[in-house]
Amino acid sequence: MKEMNQPELLELLSTKGEPLVLFLHAPLCGTCKAARRMLEVAEHLLPPGLLIAEGNVNLLPQLVNTYQISSVPALLAVSADRSTEPEIIYSISSVERVLAYIRRVTS
Repeated sequence: MKEMNQPELLELLSTKGEPLVLFLHAPLCGTCKAARRMLEVAEHLLPPGLLIAEGNVNLLPQLVNTYQISSVPALLAVSADRSTEPEIIYSISSVERVLAYIRRVTS
């Protein structure tokens, strides 16, 4: 996972290119730490070229407002053509669920 700031993330989300998965978290969130571990496991089972970025919601007010992020952890996946609004999931309950979500959106 690559930590990114708000301008970098907004640029990636607005330009067509490769599929993007964005993990949004808060530093003191215990559930976020568990979700990060699941995402790290899932990352090894996904295609090597897929960009998985992460960001601290406390430092991303414009992004949180634009995509109406209501809680953390949140996982936002965007297709390569950016033709549809990103799907967001808040329940990161298992590695299988994360993999299914990412594969559905990015394939």
